[in-house]
Amino acid sequence: MNLFSSLLIPLILGFVGVYALIKKVDLFPALLRGASEGLNTALKILPPIVLLLSAISLFRASGAMEFLVRLLSPITSLLGIPSECAPLGLIRPLSGSAALAVGTDIMRIHGADSTVGRIAATMLGSSETTFYVTAIYFGALKLKNTRYAIPAALISDLAAATAAAFAVRLFFA
Repeated sequence: MNLFSSLLIPLILGFVGVYALIKKVDLFPALLRGASEGLNTALKILPPIVLLLSAISLFRASGAMEFLVRLLSPITSLLGIPSECAPLGLIRPLSGSAALAVGTDIMRIHGADSTVGRIAATMLGSSETTFYVTAIYFGALKLKNTRYAIPAALISDLAAATAAAFAVRLFFA
């Protein structure tokens, strides 16, 4: 298996080269065009990413997340989401890396095999970074009106968090 994984990239590159020869494609200009398009895409999505990461840092540093967790605790407890997992539910729609950090903290404190740790892990795997994805896709397409996309995605995130808590309790309790 180690030999196969070592040879995989050279095999793919060789296949692309042979395929280009068979199809009579000038490979170097095609690769340059692809690299140029990739760079243009990266430049288009960079401003929304910087804005989103800055907003997340401000949200966490200001104490707004803790305030929101306390404010929403009656609702989250009604939905069966542990209060320890509420910050994860709030941060997951904003940032995958921040959510992973919050999830890691939850598992470090409570243990990966605890109910809270399992709910956190399931929440991480069952939802999306709504605002990040929206910023990237809508920003790349230069769309300013997200209309129903964000509310529908946030409802989906809430349903995923609730289903994660329910499923863990159903299968592990």
